[in-house]
Amino acid sequence: PFCYVGENCSIGEKATLYPHVVLYRNVEIGKRCIVHAGCVLGADGFGYSWSGEERVKVPQVGSVSLADGVEIGANSAVDRATAGQTTIGEGTKIDNLVQIGHNVKIGEHTVIAGLSGLSGSSELGSRVTMGGQAALSHHVKVADDVVLGGRTGVTQDITEPGEYFGLPARPINEAIRSMSLVTKLPALVKQIR
Repeated sequence: PFCYVGENCSIGEKATLYPHVVLYRNVEIGKRCIVHAGCVLGADGFGYSWSGEERVKVPQVGSVSLADGVEIGANSAVDRATAGQTTIGEGTKIDNLVQIGHNVKIGEHTVIAGLSGLSGSSELGSRVTMGGQAALSHHVKVADDVVLGGRTGVTQDITEPGEYFGLPARPINEAIRSMSLVTKLPALVKQIR
């Protein structure tokens, strides 16, 4: 009930749209996809240019494509591409309250936990695990087989598989060592004074 399916949308066999799902125009959903309540697929990406006096909206004329077996959690949003396509690969699972920006590309069998965000034109590889509240800056690329710990902020490309954590994202062992040193800073400052 209360779903909206816009112009030029296609929905694959055995796909499920739960109540209040909104598909703007030019959204393609593959077979066996599940889109949970309140999701919005294909809203305009966050694109504005400065005219010298005001923010001017950049037309968002692209589309959204979900491959087969994708699941998107409640109240998540996937923005249409400015031009071209925002794509989510086969078997990828996205939790509740996740923001996928315009022109994002997500590989196959990736999992993204709640409250995460992918900024415009970022790319997430296949078989990636993205912990809760993790985020990708615009235009960054993350390789296949990467694990991003919760609240990790990716500000530069990650080219090697492995586990990463922190802000900015670093290999997990290095990030944990740095975090443990932070707790000792007050004593170190006192000693230096």
